[in-house]
Amino acid sequence: MHTADAAADATASRAATTATATATGSVATATGSAPTATGSAPTATGSAPTATGSAPTATSTTTASVPASAPAATGSATASVATGGVAAPGPLLPRPRAAGRPRFPLVATDLDGTLLRGDLTVSPRTRAALARVRAAGARHLVVTGRPAASCREFLVAIGYRGLAVCGQGAQLYDASADRLLVSASLDRELARSVVERAEEALGAGPLELAVVTAAPENRFLVTARFTDRLRPEWGRVEREELWAAPIEKVLMRHRTVEDELVAAAVERAGAGEVAVTHSEKGMIEVLPAGTDKAAGLRLAADRMGFTPAETIAFGDMPNDIPLLGWAGYGVAMGNAHPDLLAVADEVAPSHEEDGVAVVLERLFSHA
Repeated sequence: MHTADAAADATASRAATTATATATGSVATATGSAPTATGSAPTATGSAPTATGSAPTATSTTTASVPASAPAATGSATASVATGGVAAPGPLLPRPRAAGRPRFPLVATDLDGTLLRGDLTVSPRTRAALARVRAAGARHLVVTGRPAASCREFLVAIGYRGLAVCGQGAQLYDASADRLLVSASLDRELARSVVERAEEALGAGPLELAVVTAAPENRFLVTARFTDRLRPEWGRVEREELWAAPIEKVLMRHRTVEDELVAAAVERAGAGEVAVTHSEKGMIEVLPAGTDKAAGLRLAADRMGFTPAETIAFGDMPNDIPLLGWAGYGVAMGNAHPDLLAVADEVAPSHEEDGVAVVLERLFSHA
């Protein structure tokens, strides 16, 4: 994926202040009813899946329209791990019914390292594949670690409409109206305590830290040695200033200790009180307990009227493990982290080789 400093650049760009989402209107919570769509959204049949773990607390955000979902499909996908390449269509992943609904009417994709190429663009081939998905009556749902404020520019660039899951599942964002529906915050005293306990457990000196402040601003604040390339829009602060205002997440890195060791120390320090994930090389994230991409996808899919069996998901890093685990069929990119490759049903070509498009072209060949 990236070097540690490249990871810092990529992660920090997700919190750029220039892409702040405008918050207007009344407040919606995670447990509240879905806002009314432009066009009526079908109601999901059956009860929504129950989230495991404690749910993040929703903070004041705004209402937005929820676009109508595609018709539901029937049947479920059986898990099977591919060892490499792109599997040919078969009983696990049949082509859409020629005279019926798509096998997977919900297509959930990560952004960085998955839908986006290394230069942060979406290729013409992938754009065409997404258009084919829409023509078949299916829906594309972005599920990203980026906060809404910094993924907006990418969604606008591909003409994205409707719901998106942002902030590792902490935010539900309506791209059509540029409004947040749900945003979870992280207790600052708890976050500081977890950092201190993790540093004590590692015994390798201080961690380099950054925080993403609460929505809608989502500012990116860093300590002096967090990165060697400080961007003008970032805020460089003393460590104590990181906790001066409400935050959504903490990002940490160590210049000499491996990511897996840092993550393990943070998980032990958090003792279930926070969620810990690894979304970029050289970067560990701490979020409110119960926050992950599966929780965000579950919330969005329930509002849109889709089930896990109707969902295919694409990702590339360990933070996408819950995403692929919730979906009926999970696809890892060829450039994916080994931990994700181990749980995927299929391995597609890399993001630089339009892996998402390769799979979607096969699935929606009749669209």
